[in-house]
Amino acid sequence: MSLASSRLLPAFIRPPSCVAIVRAQSYSLDLGALLLQALREFDLPLRGKKVLLKPNFVEPDPGGVINTHPAVVGAARESFLCLGAESVRVAEGPGHERDTEAIVETIRLRDYLGSLPGLFVDLNLDEVHPVTLQTRASKLRELYLPKTVLEADFVVSLPKLKTHHWVGATLSLKNMFGIVPGCCYGWPKNILHWAGITRSILDINSTVRPDFAIVDGIVGMEGNGPIQGIAKPSGVLILGDDPVAVDATCARVMGLAPERIDYLAKAGTLLGHVKPDRIRQLGESITSVRTPFAVLPSFQKLVASNGD
Repeated sequence: MSLASSRLLPAFIRPPSCVAIVRAQSYSLDLGALLLQALREFDLPLRGKKVLLKPNFVEPDPGGVINTHPAVVGAARESFLCLGAESVRVAEGPGHERDTEAIVETIRLRDYLGSLPGLFVDLNLDEVHPVTLQTRASKLRELYLPKTVLEADFVVSLPKLKTHHWVGATLSLKNMFGIVPGCCYGWPKNILHWAGITRSILDINSTVRPDFAIVDGIVGMEGNGPIQGIAKPSGVLILGDDPVAVDATCARVMGLAPERIDYLAKAGTLLGHVKPDRIRQLGESITSVRTPFAVLPSFQKLVASNGD
């Protein structure tokens, strides 16, 4: 069935989304203070909630270009605790490397979070439960999802600002691939790829839609991302209460037209807002921080023109 079917385009009424752009030129800054100030603008319902941070950890990355930087993860945890969260855990199911502990040690996550037992969860090995999908974008009808994700009250997607060699850009929506456990779906989440990346992105995010997103764009990746590209210093953190709107804003900062990114355009009809007139911009303007990212030749069509 076509993605344009009525089953994938239910009428939804959602108020305008809020997205904030914060300048941050270095990971050595007090990122906790910057994030806390920005988060206060959203009046999030965090008091007594169990918050789950879902960063993008792909493989060992001493250079800090592939993965969400642990300084951003630590700052986010600190900020949500300050805002009244009962607990803030960090969880990821890396798609390439089976040895999650090797990634965590290589990026020095404990230097930013402290003792990891009970705080960090490897979603690839977590207890799972079957969940019926809320949409039928792919041929999948259910997913086995980790207990840690299902028990969270407030899920935050915490990706890296990167291009992607299959879908153009990987941001907060694509980052949710990491909640699907490798022990059930293979490495690199093969079953999701066979079901279609765009379709799987829609099904996952309609079923476990992130409550918030914070994108690490202090240093992103351009070119042959998400693992073989080159570092792209962008000097921003982009955050908001609608992962679709956050990703659309990220794309515009990257010099890309979000309406031309297939999964993002479709998500804009189902999960959130892509159109700029439905996104309330906080902090810096897009034009003041725009940093054009290089993309592979096959994705030149995504590059925004002057009229976009």
